[in-house]
Amino acid sequence: MTTINPKKLLNSKWTAVSPRHKEKHFMITEVEFDEDDIVISCLIEAIINKRSECIDWRDLADGKHWLQGWQ
Repeated sequence: MTTINPKKLLNSKWTAVSPRHKEKHFMITEVEFDEDDIVISCLIEAIINKRSECIDWRDLADGKHWLQGWQ
C-alpha cells in the first residue's frame, strides 16, 4: 500500500493497472476538503477522453489497481 498525502492529491498523476475503455492515464482534477481538512470529494479525469468520475481517494493506495505517476 502506498501512503498518500491528501494535501498533494490535486493534479497528481495515476496509472490504472487494468485499463478499461482504453483509459490508462488519469489526473486528479478536483479535491474538496471539509473544515477539518478531511477529503470529502475527489474527482479523477481520464487523460485520453476527459471523462471524470468521483472516487474514494484512499483507493489510490491499492497497488493492485493504481500506480502513482504515468507508467
